[in-house]
Formats: sequence, structure tokens, C-alpha cells
Amino acid sequence: MKQSMTFIPTLREVPADAEVKSHQLMLRAGFTRQNTSGVYSYLPLAHKVLKKIEQIVREEMNNAGASELLMPALQQAELWQESGRWYSYGPELMRLKDRHKREFALGATHEEMITSLVRDEIKSYKRLPLSLYQIQTKFRDEKRPRFGVLRGREFLMKDAYSFHATHESLDEVYVKMFTAYQNIFSRCGLDFRAVIADSGAMGGTDTHEFMVLSDIGEDTIAYSDTSQYAANIEMAPVIATYEKSTEEQKELVKIETPDQKTIEEISTFLNVSKESCIKSVLFKVDDKFVLVLVRGDHEVNDIKVKNLFGASVVELATAEETIKALKCVPGFIGPINVSEDVEVVADHAISSVVNGVCGANEEQFHFQGVNIERDAKITQLADLRFIQEGDISPDGEGTIKFAKGIEVGHVFKLGTRYSESMNATFLDENGRTQPMIMGCYGIGVSRTLAAIIEQHNDENGIVWPESVAPFQIHVIPVNVKNDSQKDLAEKLYTEFTQSGYEVLIDDRAERVGVKFADSDLIGLPLRVTVGKKAEEGIVEVKIRKTGESFEVSVDELHEKVKQILGN
Repeated sequence: MKQSMTFIPTLREVPADAEVKSHQLMLRAGFTRQNTSGVYSYLPLAHKVLKKIEQIVREEMNNAGASELLMPALQQAELWQESGRWYSYGPELMRLKDRHKREFALGATHEEMITSLVRDEIKSYKRLPLSLYQIQTKFRDEKRPRFGVLRGREFLMKDAYSFHATHESLDEVYVKMFTAYQNIFSRCGLDFRAVIADSGAMGGTDTHEFMVLSDIGEDTIAYSDTSQYAANIEMAPVIATYEKSTEEQKELVKIETPDQKTIEEISTFLNVSKESCIKSVLFKVDDKFVLVLVRGDHEVNDIKVKNLFGASVVELATAEETIKALKCVPGFIGPINVSEDVEVVADHAISSVVNGVCGANEEQFHFQGVNIERDAKITQLADLRFIQEGDISPDGEGTIKFAKGIEVGHVFKLGTRYSESMNATFLDENGRTQPMIMGCYGIGVSRTLAAIIEQHNDENGIVWPESVAPFQIHVIPVNVKNDSQKDLAEKLYTEFTQSGYEVLIDDRAERVGVKFADSDLIGLPLRVTVGKKAEEGIVEVKIRKTGESFEVSVDELHEKVKQILGN
């Protein structure tokens, strides 16, 4: 491709609204342009990278036994109403009406659509298992689009779905998909971890997220420093044991604590450790109030609360709800003398607190000398806190450390969540009607593009892994008005192209400094510069990843390129 004939509008300055490297570099290197908040055009270079990522995805999905199809982005509301998600998905679902006032949604995901397709065609266990996938644009009305294409309102996604007659069959395909995802992200040149995750609004069990390690990641990964264990921080169980003090129990005393609301404030005011304080957090779990207790140095994990109760929705109680349920403002609430309408549960660590401190359910007052088993009615003890760095790894090997990650893939065992609600059934070998068992497997294709840039860049621009680079070789004639340089550059361009390489030639009438700056910014793996020694048959080769540069004769150039890039 001739650079003068394509569209690569590079920028010298970092755009003011671009917060992260991938967003900055995709704008500066002419890969994307924003059309409106959270919506981007992918320019020719980005489009080529997306197609390469898609090809890697297709190869691995096909190897895993999945077939590609394409479903509509416009989905009728009736399908979402069948599954119940029309009412529960939330404002992220983009809804619209046609001229006949019929309701539709722009596809944020395609569980309902694929389930409706398969239920209408598959009636026997003999046609199962079946795995289908598509690569298509998705739409989600993000409240706060940010970080360029990492969190947008329109994005490119691969979503796959599998249908099974048995859980054993689902287990087999899940492993295949898990392996395919490992292959995909490895081939894209990413440093990633597969972590245990929560299925959220998707439903299902046995789910893993594929996280690209990055400081700008919005998710925290808890991982062992000595084993392969890794989990999203919300899902990491705590296996710590707690020793209870042998200190003699003291009398419960109510004391005035003016304006001391936080654990930090109350521990300083009373000169006690955070570990001896009891943090009380009121949640609305579906339609009932639940007071959750954790030790003062811990934080409540709302996902664990949700899983404990098998709830659909868990939300922090508002100030008004807290006053209604506990007759007290937040900051002074506690588990003693609460209404029977409020269930009280506690994290395991609470059982080790002796003569602790908690809110008195009276503004400006706390209790001291609190001993939970004596002073409060706890319905159950459970693992309800976030794991912390330094805790024992849940697999018993090593201790926990934290890292930030960008989610680029997610695999789920959906079970019968959608097939039961949408009546997707089959006849088993005994002629009995059974709901299909489903799996779901998603990859953010456009997000993967940005994640690659986050991990592969330097102070001069992008440094593309060879597997996904928009071009492999960048040929640059220093002076296009010099016939020797121009002719040799075009000759090399033609020969490399005929040899099967993807080549970009900078045939623009620009200063060499501009060409080199753009070349580093775009980040192609190999640069071949045709300069003053063109008449001698000598060119300069630069490897973008290492910065290494050297002169080589044209006679030896092809062999050298072959050594660096392969066939």
C-alpha cells in the first residue's frame, strides 16, 4: 500500500481528552477518530488490525468446533421479555420503537436471539452438541464512556454459544473454548491471566474472565505469588483462620462519639485498633434489609452477599432507607437491638473480635465492650469480605498479591438459564423433553486491539506484535525526488509484496524527520530506509521492537528480512 493513497491522519500533540496510552496513540497514529461520546470510526490501519484479530479468533474458534453465523443487531423486545431481561438489564440496553410503535433493542448481547434460533430448529439430542459464533457490532449505553474504545457505546465483539444435552458435554466444550481463548490472546501477543469471575447479569456458573495485565485496568485481580491461582477480587474466597483473644469479656457500654463516623475516625477517637472495630453496612437484598458485619480493617464484598442469599439485586441502602430500617443515620449503625425485619449476618472474622466497638443505632453514640455472640442476633457467619494482599491464597499455595486487568474475554456455563425461560427444549434418548444446557463465550475484539497497544508501546509510539501489525514492513525512501532512491524503494516494495509480505511504502513528499516520526508512531515491526547509499545497493533496516538498526546490501536484504519476520 502506498502511504499517499491511504488515510493515516497522524497528530503531533497528545489530544487533551485522551487519558490512557491506547487512546492517545490510536488518535495520534491515525487509527481512530471519535464521532460522538463512546463511538469511534476505525480508520484503515485500525481496520487492518481488527481483521487480523478476527482471523486469529476465527481460526481458534473453528478449531474448537464452532461454526460462524451472523445475527441481526436489531432485536425484537419480545425475545428479551421471554428471558425476563427486558425489565432487568438496565439503562445500558439501547431501546427504540419502529414506526408501528413496536419495541426493539440494539443488541448488547445475543443470548435471546441465538436461543430463539436454535429452539426452532433443534428438537433431538442427536443434533447436539452445537457451537455457533459471530463477530458483530454491539451496543451498550454506557453511563460514562472512557478510555477510547476500551469502554465505548458501540464496539466489536465475538460471541459464541454452545448447546448441549448433558452437563458433561458442556464441560468438554468449556475446556475447548478456554483453551481457544488462551491461544487467541497468546497469538495476539498479550500478557494475560484467566481468572475466576462472577457471571453478573448473564447468569450461570463456572465462569472465567481473561484479563490483560495493565495499570489502567478497571478490574483488580487477586493472584497467588507461587501458584497459578487467579481470580477477580470479587470472587476470591478467604480461607484465613482467626484466633480469638482469651481476654475476659467486658460489660457493654454506650459512649458518646460526636461526629466520629468512619472506622478511621472512631479507632483514633477511642484509641483502639481497626481490628477491634465492627463495621456495619446495610444492604437492600432484593426486597429485604440485611445488615452485614465485617471487621474494621476489612471491606464488605457485595458479590459474596448476593451469592449468599441467591439474590438478583444487592444495593447499598440509601440514607433514607437506613433511617427507616435502623432508626439511625449511617455512621452510627450497628447490630445491637435491631428490628426483626433486618437480618444480621457477619463475616467469619467477626467471631474473633472480643470487647469490640460498633455503632449504637443512635446518632453520636457507639458501643464499647461488644461481644457479638452475647450482644447481637447473628443469623449466620460466612465469607463476606474482600480478600486482601498478604492473605493466604485460596488454593493454599503462597499468598495473595493484586494486579490491575483489562477484561478482554469471558466464558460462562449458562446452564438452563435461557433455555428454560424461552422453552428451548429437545427430546432425549428416552423420548423425554429436556431443556438445552448452554454455554456462552465472548471476546471484545475492539477492546483487544486497545489492550494490545496498552502493553506494546514506547515513548515514540506503538510497537506492534508481528501477528497483528497492520503491515509487516515499512519502506521509506528518504527523498522521493531522487530517482535512485525512489526506484530502489519501489523495487523493494514490489519484491516484498510478491514474496507475501504486507508492505507500506511512504511515497509522500515529506521531510525525512516527519516520515521517521510517523513510522515510529505507527509502529510496524520492520523499517527499511532507502537513503544516500541507494546507488551502492545498501539500505538501513530498523527493528521497531528493539530499536536495533543496521545497514545491509540489497542482495542480502531478503534473507535478512526472512530471518527477522519469517516467511
